[in-house]
Amino acid sequence: MPLLIPGFDVVHEVAVSDGALVFEHGWQSFSPTTAYPLGTRPHRPVSERNRMLNYRQASHPGRDGYFSEGVLAVSDGAGAVHVVAAADPFTTGVRLCASSSGSTVVISADGPVRVRASTGLPAGEDGVQAALRDWAVTATAEAGLSEARPAPTAWCSWYEYWGDVRERDVVDNLEAVGELDLAVDVVQLDDGYSAEIGDWLTPSDRFADLRGLVERIRGEGRRAGIWLAPFFAGARSRLADEHPDWLLRHPHGGPLHAGRNWGQDLYSLDLSHPGAADWMRSVFATFSAWGIDYFKIDFIAAGAIPGARHSGAAPVTAYRDGLRLIRDAVGTSAHILGCGAPVLPSVGLVDSIRVSADTGHTGAPDDGDMCSPSQQAAVLSARGRQFMNGVFFANDPDCLIVGPKVESREAWAAHVEATGGAVVSSDGLRGLDGWALDTTRRLLAAAGGSPTRQ
Repeated sequence: MPLLIPGFDVVHEVAVSDGALVFEHGWQSFSPTTAYPLGTRPHRPVSERNRMLNYRQASHPGRDGYFSEGVLAVSDGAGAVHVVAAADPFTTGVRLCASSSGSTVVISADGPVRVRASTGLPAGEDGVQAALRDWAVTATAEAGLSEARPAPTAWCSWYEYWGDVRERDVVDNLEAVGELDLAVDVVQLDDGYSAEIGDWLTPSDRFADLRGLVERIRGEGRRAGIWLAPFFAGARSRLADEHPDWLLRHPHGGPLHAGRNWGQDLYSLDLSHPGAADWMRSVFATFSAWGIDYFKIDFIAAGAIPGARHSGAAPVTAYRDGLRLIRDAVGTSAHILGCGAPVLPSVGLVDSIRVSADTGHTGAPDDGDMCSPSQQAAVLSARGRQFMNGVFFANDPDCLIVGPKVESREAWAAHVEATGGAVVSSDGLRGLDGWALDTTRRLLAAAGGSPTRQ
């Protein structure tokens, strides 16, 4: 029997044979995305924390059947691939479900869809990717979107220093970029520079002069980049304490819990509130005025969770409005990298996007969840979303980390190279051995970075 879900209507049926595959697309960057042999149980969150932070909060799919966000594909095992996608994939949050009933896959959805059937494609996952890429090209053309821009090369502080990064760590690696003749366009400061999550303009005690650091990066001929989670306010932040009315609300009142990380509860900032919008606009405008023109905006799925908003807007609409606010504040020439992002609702509003879970220094996720940091989880979803690269945006497979402490570093470097999207080094550059330095130099140069000062 097909899986019946309240609010979903049957929209398509596919006769299948041996070798059939079902492609399941995850809601946001970290949500597992891949094609499964029909009958294989799909990846699901192993904890409520993971579901809240890394999947779609409004959905609770079980392990029976396939649950996809915005687009689903079925390779029938006989040479055809059926792509079933939201009629408006970028501005809606249509969900799809597929389940088998005998020799038929039944697909249902909770909103309007379109169906495309393609034949003459390669067998297996290659055929699925080809059919999805054809759909993506058509969808962007119909939406009147501009051609995707390539991502600049970058060095990022995260995987070497984590949240303990210091100003002198960034300066040391900035100097190493020049000394080692690396083709790095952007030097990007990641999490750890702010006093709290949400208090972006208040530096931590490890950064005596954040603006001066930006000026130094630019003085060395590099572009300056910065990380922030614009839709989050940590419970310890001055933002949450002083402006509780700016936070997304439960329908019955009170701030809506949006997850837990950094050892604290997190709330979603309601950017439809005029005060919150003015504040966030001022944050990005300030950074932009300092000369920062590369913004890694993280955990931004928090902007699309259900809740009572000041404007009454639906979650996806509010999310897209928030991204437009950010774009307007930084200008069209700045590069915006979306991370932890609702993937399809971000199309046309970001320049590059993380297409997978975080990578890691180890191969497998500690908790076995394919949304959790690890090379296995990162490879899984980046391959599943490869069809998007250069069509919707530049795909970001996560950082190139190849130092001696990284497991399977040769395989990880090969994956980053094969993605053909963003190349962002995140090792401590002075600790690279000969192979790692040669590999980093080669991949940055191949991605089009400039080894000389601008």
